[in-house]
Amino acid sequence: MVLFARGLYRIARASARASRCQWAFSSLQSPRNQPTQLLESATHFYSPIDSSQKEKLDPFSLVADELSLLANRLRSMVVAEVPKLASAAEYFFKIGAEGKRFRPTVLLLMATAIDAPILRPLPDTTVDTLPMELRTRQQCVAEITEMIHVASLLHDDVLDDADTRRGVGSLNFVMGNKLAVLAGDFLLSRACVALASLKNTEVVSLLARVVEHLVTGETMQMTTTSEQRCSMEYYMQKTYYKTASLISNSCKAIALLAGQTAEVAMLAYDYGKNLGLAFQLIDDVLDFTGTSASLGKGSLSDISHGIITAPILFAIEEFPELRSIVDRGFDNPTNVDLALEYLGKSKGIERTRELATMHANLASAAIDSLPESDDENVLKSRRALVELTQRVITRTK
Repeated sequence: MVLFARGLYRIARASARASRCQWAFSSLQSPRNQPTQLLESATHFYSPIDSSQKEKLDPFSLVADELSLLANRLRSMVVAEVPKLASAAEYFFKIGAEGKRFRPTVLLLMATAIDAPILRPLPDTTVDTLPMELRTRQQCVAEITEMIHVASLLHDDVLDDADTRRGVGSLNFVMGNKLAVLAGDFLLSRACVALASLKNTEVVSLLARVVEHLVTGETMQMTTTSEQRCSMEYYMQKTYYKTASLISNSCKAIALLAGQTAEVAMLAYDYGKNLGLAFQLIDDVLDFTGTSASLGKGSLSDISHGIITAPILFAIEEFPELRSIVDRGFDNPTNVDLALEYLGKSKGIERTRELATMHANLASAAIDSLPESDDENVLKSRRALVELTQRVITRTK
């Protein structure tokens, strides 16, 4: 069974690569229906585990105790000597503002899914005294990942001049741009201290590359040419750098710390990569279909800032005349309205959801390709990771 799953997984990856190779030319050269056919074949090629035949799992409840421990430890890790900096750094780590801790949940589930032993975490530990048992080292990766993620949010909000985040005022709006930037820098410095404590050069290299990718992705978004803005290949590469690199490389780090094989580490990486891409694609859909309250930010925030995402890119393939509106920019609200009109007539939203589903299914296939196990905790965690892929593509906020 596991060999069959691995075979499906490899074929699915090859199919996805073939599809991506054609994205760069699809908007200009291919017939209007061809990209849809490619997406449909990739979307329906792999069918994840039929969760209806098994008890429903809440992925977050499986690691709730550890998440609570991580939340407390994160709050202790961002304490600073300067009160104002401490207040800024802990802004999104305070109780009630921390979100669901999606990334730490994925990483803790992955740690169990790859058959790593679960050791009882010790309470009231800080990064300076963190015991280096395997599970606690993996928890440390989850903490590092969350700090890098929150730091990137703080910096992004400054660049985007955002005034809300997670349903509350953004830090730059509440405390100003300078303090928001410094708080992000401080979180990155604390993440570096924690990373060094792992004393694993391969993991250090992986997560250092993530920070490079975040900067690269943001720069790609800020400095696009007209051709690049309308290129699906460019968009997907930027999306990997800005969103998927963090979770994919963190999943790989979890496997490396456990001493797993290169194949298992790559499966963990591919799960994170495809989950991250699916997550961002749905985010792009919700930017058009969601509300400010449910998204924690203003709807249409991307297009209002001139950022072109998958729904508009797919709409351009159906209506090439939309390209001239995109090239004019969206400083004029009339152009925003015109673009939304074309999007409404197109299948841009539907095709973006299909693409997200394809990546969610590839993520599920990676989990199904892990070495067989009879351990109940391992199997539960694997089912929870598959469940997360479905939650990502069906979420409304």
